[in-house]
Amino acid sequence: MERIKKRKKERDSRGIAMHVSLITIVINLLLSIFKLAAGILAHSGAMISDAVHSASDVLSTVIVMVGVNIAGRRSDKEHPYGHDRMECVAAIILSAMLMATGIVIGISGVQKIVAGNGEGAVVPGLLALFAAVLSIVVKEWMYWYTKAAAKKIHSGAVMADAWHHRSDALSSVGAMIGIAGARLGYPILDPVASVVICIFIGKAAVDVFRDALDKMVDKACDDETVQKMMDSAMAVMGVKQIDDIKTRMFGAKVYVDIEIAAKGNLVLVESHEIAENVHLSIEKNFPDVKHCMVHVNPLPETENKKNDPECL
Repeated sequence: MERIKKRKKERDSRGIAMHVSLITIVINLLLSIFKLAAGILAHSGAMISDAVHSASDVLSTVIVMVGVNIAGRRSDKEHPYGHDRMECVAAIILSAMLMATGIVIGISGVQKIVAGNGEGAVVPGLLALFAAVLSIVVKEWMYWYTKAAAKKIHSGAVMADAWHHRSDALSSVGAMIGIAGARLGYPILDPVASVVICIFIGKAAVDVFRDALDKMVDKACDDETVQKMMDSAMAVMGVKQIDDIKTRMFGAKVYVDIEIAAKGNLVLVESHEIAENVHLSIEKNFPDVKHCMVHVNPLPETENKKNDPECL
């Protein structure tokens, strides 16, 4: 029954991820077209760079959709542990795209600064400034909307996409400052804004990459979560102590290997029941846990005597 509920929850999570992704794709397409037109018509290199960044969000969201869909496939003969790490692969691809986008925007800004030093540059029009403000509002909303969905379904790839939206909002802030500065008589600030934008994008790319890499190399859960798992196991009747516990991130999911100690004179059926109760307790109390493996050790004789009133 618990496994059926877990599979249903995973299907619901994929549905939420697809719904969020489709909404962000439509909004990004419309926003990218508007910002590109505003950048061209208002003669703003910063806004054109920002439009390119928004356009890259569309492709990144498509990658997220593909990654989440593949990660949600059930285990098979060739992949007995499932396909959860495909979310990490999607996040790594996203980080590479973010970094590439940032580098291109940065190089373009530096070239304009070196070539013209801002002299004789065309002052960006008011339309570019309006587009920057609109982009900040829309992209910040998309960040919080996507982040909320990522937390709800515990998806690293969707969270990476949320940070992609935040980086776009930050780049729009840089574009707004550059455009406003250029309109106030400092044209060089427009290409300078492009360089600042590339730094924000690069930082986001590194953060996304590090998070995905941690999940690819079986990083352990944080100490607080591990302690809560141990407390959950100790609350099960028959568990006398925790001998060992290991956790590892597998994509967006967690695998737990725990060794517990029980009275040494228990029959096999009783030991199995205790182990099964620990297994169910951890998987129920920690939604991110995909599987919990429990090993039962006999409590050492000295500990048996301490814990058994009949031996005192």
